[in-house]
Amino acid sequence: MNQPVVLISLESPHSFWRLSSEHERALSAAFPGLEFRRATEEEVPHQLADAHVYFGWRFAPSWLFAAPHLRWIASPAAGTDHLPVAEAHSVGVALTRSYGFHGRPMAEHAMGLVLGFSRGLFISQRVQRNRAWWKDDLAEEFFDLAGATMTIVGCGSVGRHLAQAARAFGMNVIGVRRTPPAASESGITWVHTTAVHQAVSVADVVVNLLPATPDTHRYFDHDLFSACKPRSLFLNLGRAATVDQSALLASLDTGHLRGAALDVFDPKPLPARHPLRLHPRVVLTPKSSVFCRAYMDEAVAFFADNLHRYLSGQPLNGLAEAPATRSPLVGG
Repeated sequence: MNQPVVLISLESPHSFWRLSSEHERALSAAFPGLEFRRATEEEVPHQLADAHVYFGWRFAPSWLFAAPHLRWIASPAAGTDHLPVAEAHSVGVALTRSYGFHGRPMAEHAMGLVLGFSRGLFISQRVQRNRAWWKDDLAEEFFDLAGATMTIVGCGSVGRHLAQAARAFGMNVIGVRRTPPAASESGITWVHTTAVHQAVSVADVVVNLLPATPDTHRYFDHDLFSACKPRSLFLNLGRAATVDQSALLASLDTGHLRGAALDVFDPKPLPARHPLRLHPRVVLTPKSSVFCRAYMDEAVAFFADNLHRYLSGQPLNGLAEAPATRSPLVGG
């Protein structure tokens, strides 16, 4: 009897986002009853005919027609907006995202950006070459983190990691989500999405961790930015589509927002003369918030645990819901 086939396509120019030979050997040793095959993205459509499980960064909807035996699509990513959730659901194929290991690097990234603004690091780097001394500038711009409030919109597992890091600096944390936990946890004050305007109105730092769904498209609009506390800082580590960039620029230009740090933006990359690229109060990072040397180790461990569940008929972790029942205001 032929062994069930697990097809893997995890290519990347960065080693920490790429499956190594060691990872493949570990999976083969842990699951001797399965056949593991690797494929480039170009090869995937031609190798899906025998696959029962697919583990990869990308899966085009049209590939489902070439996969008669496929039962499960697994992604190491936290989000699913780039994956065919509805199409897979319609043909009875499970689709899972990964979680639990994106939070640490994203929390480190977010706090680095917050500290860059709060301690005037970005100003110093910008003016050090043409100013003799700028201490008075920083005296006007810096702000204390101890006692300040951070509001995390779309506060899921990543948000919990970030809340822990913010609390270590003495910050108060408000978590906004559609289904707040019944009890307080991790020092987070939970509020429902219906109270998001109030939640941002008291925040010194607002962090957007929203996924991209029809319900979250341009969620941060003129009204929500206007509701933000004057001189607050805005971070987007979620999805670019959740922010009205024109509204963001307007809030920055009027001085209502102190600044913005964006790990995601549209288009990607921004044109050389784009206002966000040139704005003195904007810091851009190239979707690097999940950079982590241990990323693929963690991703493979998450997949292996789910593979044990799949083979024993247990519910899969990270199962993506059909779009009609998705909860859009929960971060990954």
